[in-house]
Amino acid sequence: MSVIMYGIPNCDTIKKAKKWLLENDIEFQFHDYRKQGIDTDLVNEFCHLLGWEQVLNKRGTTYRQLTDEQKQTLNEQTLIPLLVEHPAMIKRPIIRIGELLHIGFKAEQYNDIFHI
Repeated sequence: MSVIMYGIPNCDTIKKAKKWLLENDIEFQFHDYRKQGIDTDLVNEFCHLLGWEQVLNKRGTTYRQLTDEQKQTLNEQTLIPLLVEHPAMIKRPIIRIGELLHIGFKAEQYNDIFHI
């Protein structure tokens, strides 16, 4: 089973999710948006499979810095280029297990995903 975690390393939620995976002996690769980048195809896939509203992180400072007009006119087409340019606005973590994507981290959620 191939597991890839997408995110940025200094995110507290990413740190918790990584710790959980390590403690449960689950091998994974980490895709750092800042080092390895992110492209339109990947963001498109995230939005298509998870829903763009779920992918958008509204809690971060990058989102809060958008103008009111930008926030009011957000839709999948306007959001994707913004997420490519500002990957910190992508909710974290997103994990890929084979062809499936999961978003967010809660220990109970990961227990269910990984059948622990």
